[in-house]
Amino acid sequence: MRYLVSAVFAVLASAPLLAQNYPVKPVRIIVPFATGGPADVYARTVAQRLSESLGQAFIVDNRPGAGAVVGTDVAAKSAPDGYTLLMMSNAQTVNETLIPNKPYALLRDFAPIAPVNYSDLVLVAHPSVAANNLRELIALAKASPKPMTFASSGPGTPYHMAGELFKSMAGIDLLHVPYKGSSGARTDVVAGHVNMMFDAITTMSAQVKTGKVKAIATSGRTRSAVMPEVPTLNESGVPGYDAVIWLGIMAPINTPRAIVNKLNAEITKAVDRADVKAEWAKQGATPMQMSPDAFAKYVREDIDKWAQVVKVSGAKFEE
Repeated sequence: MRYLVSAVFAVLASAPLLAQNYPVKPVRIIVPFATGGPADVYARTVAQRLSESLGQAFIVDNRPGAGAVVGTDVAAKSAPDGYTLLMMSNAQTVNETLIPNKPYALLRDFAPIAPVNYSDLVLVAHPSVAANNLRELIALAKASPKPMTFASSGPGTPYHMAGELFKSMAGIDLLHVPYKGSSGARTDVVAGHVNMMFDAITTMSAQVKTGKVKAIATSGRTRSAVMPEVPTLNESGVPGYDAVIWLGIMAPINTPRAIVNKLNAEITKAVDRADVKAEWAKQGATPMQMSPDAFAKYVREDIDKWAQVVKVSGAKFEE
C-alpha cells in the first residue's frame, strides 16, 4: 500500500512538470472535414499560433468522411497524451442524435479543451433560381412539382442541419444533396447543379460579391456585419430561426488535465490576439473563450438543442 500511495503522489507531482514541458514533439490536429471549409481554415490559423507560442509544429491532418465520423473516430482512438487533438464543430453535436450507432460518444470519449469561434451561415441560391428573397424562395419551393435541392458538406454538418431546420420551420420540402466536403457542395451550387445551400459567410461571401450566387438570407438572430444588406431568416419569413457554425478543440478522454488547461490558455490567447480578431471580423467570425468546464457545458447544451431539431425535422443520416 505504501508503494501504491507513493506512486500516486509521484504521478500527481509530475503533472505540472508534464504541462510545463509540453509539447516536446509535433502535435497533430485532426480536422474531420475536407480542405477549404471553415474548420480547415481556422484549424490552420490556430495551429500556426500554437506553433509560434509553444515552439513545436501543430500539424493539420484532414480526415473527412461519413459526416465527420471518420476523422472523429481516428481522434477518439488516439493516445490521450496531448499529441492528437480534434477540431470539432456542431456537426459532432448533431451526430450524437443523428448517428446513434457511432463508434464513439462525444462527451464519453473526448475532453473538451476550448472553443474557437462561431460564424453565421448564409443561404445562397444559384442565379437561375427564380427567387430573390426568402418569401419568394419559400413560395417557389411550395409551388415546385418536385422538391428543390439543397447541398451540404455531409450528413449532420451545420450546413445540412440548417437546411433541415429551414424545411421544418418554413413548411417546405427540399431534397438534401450531401457531399463529402463543403468545397464540392459549393462548386455544384455555383455551377447550378444544385439549387441552393447554407454555407459559412466566411467562405461564401466572395461568391456572392462576384454574382456567382445570390444571397437570400443569413442564419443568425441579427444581421451579419459582413453582409449587413442581407436580411436574416428570422426577420424575413421564418421567425425564431437561428443556426450558426461553431468550432472548438477537444482531445481524447484522459488527456492529462494539466495539458488540457495549458492548451486552453494558449488557444484563448491565440483567438484573443488583436490581429486574429480583426481578420476574423472581416470574415464574419467571432472568437469564443471559455474554460474547459464551461466549454463542456456548452457542448452538452448544443447536443440537447440539435437532438430536438433532428427529432422534429425527421432528418436521417444518408451514406
